[in-house]
Amino acid sequence: MVIFNCSTSLNLTFISVREINLFHQKLFILHLEFMYFKKITLLFLIFASIGYAQNLSLKEAVKTGLENYGSIRAKNNYTNASKETLKQSRRDYLPNLNLSAQQDYGTVNGQNGPLYGFGGLGVASSGLPLPEQNWNSAFGALYLVNMNWDFFTFGKTQEKINLSKIDVQAKEKDLEQEKFQQEIKISAAYLNLLASQRLLISQQKNLNRAEVFKRTAAARVKNGLLAGVDSTLATAEVSKAKIALNLAKNFVKEQNNKLVDLMGVAPQDFVADTLFVTQIPKELIQGNATNDSLHPLLQLYKTKIDYSNQQVKLFKRFYYPTMSAFGVLQTRASGFDNTYASDQTAFSRNYWDGVNPDRTNYLIGVGITWNLTTPFRSSKQVSAQKFVSQALQEEYNQADRELKSQLNFAEDKIKITLENYAEAPIQVDAAKRAYIQKSTLYKNGLTDLTDLTQTMYVLNRAEIDRDIVNNNVWQSFLLKVAATGNFDLFINEF
Repeated sequence: MVIFNCSTSLNLTFISVREINLFHQKLFILHLEFMYFKKITLLFLIFASIGYAQNLSLKEAVKTGLENYGSIRAKNNYTNASKETLKQSRRDYLPNLNLSAQQDYGTVNGQNGPLYGFGGLGVASSGLPLPEQNWNSAFGALYLVNMNWDFFTFGKTQEKINLSKIDVQAKEKDLEQEKFQQEIKISAAYLNLLASQRLLISQQKNLNRAEVFKRTAAARVKNGLLAGVDSTLATAEVSKAKIALNLAKNFVKEQNNKLVDLMGVAPQDFVADTLFVTQIPKELIQGNATNDSLHPLLQLYKTKIDYSNQQVKLFKRFYYPTMSAFGVLQTRASGFDNTYASDQTAFSRNYWDGVNPDRTNYLIGVGITWNLTTPFRSSKQVSAQKFVSQALQEEYNQADRELKSQLNFAEDKIKITLENYAEAPIQVDAAKRAYIQKSTLYKNGLTDLTDLTQTMYVLNRAEIDRDIVNNNVWQSFLLKVAATGNFDLFINEF
């Protein structure tokens, strides 16, 4: 009976110690919950201390970037310029209509002999070839209207208009491609900023844990329950956690500046939306992340090929002649009388007598102009442009292969990130339980600070891995969207 009573007494003593340990675990859990709410308050203080002032959603970031980014605004102006060029090419078909008027004062001595107005330097003075020079001078005038119209060019005018149309399409596709690339870049930068801010949260939680056990170790050392080295090691862990927190702050600042640059706004600090990153994209669940339309990059290459082929058509049109209609209405005036040939005194220096028109001529006609050597010169221009078209086609094929490879890589990456997404909570939960157990044992003097520090490190790494894995799911989905070319699949998730 004595032995039984002794064993019973030992058993009761063991149970009482276990209950005490469970009680300490519950107290520690309550303490962690309190620290969680304290951590939220501290995070707001952290954001305020490093200048965060504005909450920013992904849609707002993309919208602002598309409105403000310099290259997009530049290419928008290039597109507008090409549209104006198209209007100008259509107006080139209009006839030339020239008005001219001139009033002169001079002599009219003439001379028999050949004359070539080299470089336009000849003088259009006309008169009798008198036996000697004289200096009789009077006023004269010329008024004319000239019309010249290339009314039939064997398709050259229309092909120029078609070339301008394709140039407008090329500029528009270039603008769409630039916008698409900017949307992808802004989204990636936003996700990076979000990841850095979540890492900052994890590092702040790690610092909070280190500070709690620094205070615990200091208290136990002061009471003689632990060696002084524990307090020193705990202080070192706090310093290490502070350094990691400062590095996280610096990383947040770097990612924020990259996003600011892509948005084209003045330097400022943003707080990214964290609600969506704890979920996975609905498109990955539904499996509808496809795009039937051509990728913006391939559309750009296609319009470049069309532009080059249209240039070939235009160059071929230069093989043919140009048919023109023309007409001239000319009125002249002169201070020299019609009897000046026989009487060199029959002229007047009166201004009105010299500029008052009294002779009119008109001329209308149709002509054809054909440079027979043009086909020989243009044929090589056509051949060169065909090689350009072939080169652009090869670039198109290469871009198509790269996009398909990127899409395949994105699909594989999504599978891996989804698997990691499923494992991350398990890792965090196990690390938390191990940390609670080790911390309870440490408080009861059943383990040393080294084991506790190791579990703290494991928990910190697990929380960081969870943040990275959650963000990588969205990053891999964004990579797939970049390969498919339909940004709506991504932005519609928000």
